Amino acid sequence: MSGRIDVDQLRVGMYIHLDLSWMQHPFPVGSFRITHAQQIDKIRSLGLKQLRWSPEKSTLEPEPVAADADTEVTAPQPAESPLQVAERERREALQAQRDSAALCQRQFDEAGAAWRRAQEQVRSDPLQAGRDTAALTQALLDKMLVDGDMCIRLLTCNAGDNASAHAMNVAVISLLLGRVFGLADDEMHDLGLGALLHDVGKLDLPERLRHTDDRLSKDDLSAYREHVAHGVLHGKRMGLQAGALLVLAQHHEMADGSGFPLRLKSEKQTTAARIVALVNRYDNLCNPPSLAQALTPHEALSLLFAQGRSQFDASLLNSFIRMMGVYPAGSVVQLTDERYALVMSVNSTRPLKPNVLVHDPERPREEALHLNLIHTPDLGIRRSLKPSQLPADALEYLAPRPRVAYFFEAARHVPAPDEDRVAA
Repeated sequence: MSGRIDVDQLRVGMYIHLDLSWMQHPFPVGSFRITHAQQIDKIRSLGLKQLRWSPEKSTLEPEPVAADADTEVTAPQPAESPLQVAERERREALQAQRDSAALCQRQFDEAGAAWRRAQEQVRSDPLQAGRDTAALTQALLDKMLVDGDMCIRLLTCNAGDNASAHAMNVAVISLLLGRVFGLADDEMHDLGLGALLHDVGKLDLPERLRHTDDRLSKDDLSAYREHVAHGVLHGKRMGLQAGALLVLAQHHEMADGSGFPLRLKSEKQTTAARIVALVNRYDNLCNPPSLAQALTPHEALSLLFAQGRSQFDASLLNSFIRMMGVYPAGSVVQLTDERYALVMSVNSTRPLKPNVLVHDPERPREEALHLNLIHTPDLGIRRSLKPSQLPADALEYLAPRPRVAYFFEAARHVPAPDEDRVAA
């Protein structure tokens, strides 16, 4: 049950709900328990008069109650049986799992919609497009300002919206990698802004030339490569700073000088541009225009490691692989107990122990709990698979996404009551 409360009555321990778009407040999530007074100050600065809160989820110190001889004594409630406790914990874990996935999906969709609105203004009102994209970048950065690790979560990519999904994938993963490298605040902002706009020059190309293809003629390939110069011009009209403009100018350069348009080597590229070039390549391998050519996330990482060591900065590539995990979100795998699973999220500090959705014929898919392999020391991943290698029932149950989309969330463990049984 939730009720309304005046913001002046907020106290530490209250579990509150901010019924706002995720871009309208600075907190990583919209529903949370207040843990310190600074959070109350931030909430009051939003200008809200009232908000929702959940007393049953709050941890307030009880008000002292004077003894009263007429007070009716309530009989103690019977303790839950072990089976009741297990079932309650299963329901709570399932709900927490659903809430977390729904929150990430909603944030991803809202961010994608904001990106599309900004793109629509690039020609008619470039300065406003620049301001709106900068605001989106700052919103992404605000959500990353949390203590501890971040997880990369697999999401559903809406059909027919590949451009915004690509921009969001590149921006989200680039910002997480910039966080790993400890970039300063202004560098992170330029990185995010450049990542979101790295393909803005493609607005000036016909649809058929917006993606490179082995079948393109020499003239068509030359026209495709002009999107870099077009993008820099758009970026200047949008008022981008030099750091973001260099991302637009260099996101197709390679460490060995084999890129375009200027064939710059690694030492002449900015760190932000090198990050976006790598992430852009990864996402294009996973989400090409033709799904028949798509690599699994695991295959894409393997190819980058095998063929990209000369094209990308070695320390950057190694950090990227560690962050994404050997089995990135979206990978189809077989566990060491022979069960099949889909990797749903990866904690960058434990890349070999992702969170997986396990094929369990005895449990409906809508009630399936994700298994956090960090908490199952005797269970791991044996191998990566193509979706076509799955048995028909496992393929239907796991339903791997034809296109992968990513977002981030603070790392946390949602305990599943069957984890101890699996590990035993």
